[in-house]
Amino acid sequence: MALLVCVPEPGLAESCFAPPRPFLPSDSQAARDYSGIIRGDFEDYIQDMQSYFRCLEQERARAFEEAREVSEDYGWFLQLVGD
Repeated sequence: MALLVCVPEPGLAESCFAPPRPFLPSDSQAARDYSGIIRGDFEDYIQDMQSYFRCLEQERARAFEEAREVSEDYGWFLQLVGD
């Protein structure tokens, strides 16, 4: 009798890292002096946050698919052992 072994693929989970909050000086003169840099930091943050949200959604979809496959594997296992 052949024994079938189900070997899962290595995890393909992607790590999603939230971008750090941009620094906003409390000193209004410093904010004016560095307004170009600060504006760029905020614009970069917004773009990075959008990428982060896309990453989370992709990881969520991948995790649901994996959970569905594992549930099927478990059902197969229970049939195999007669539970």
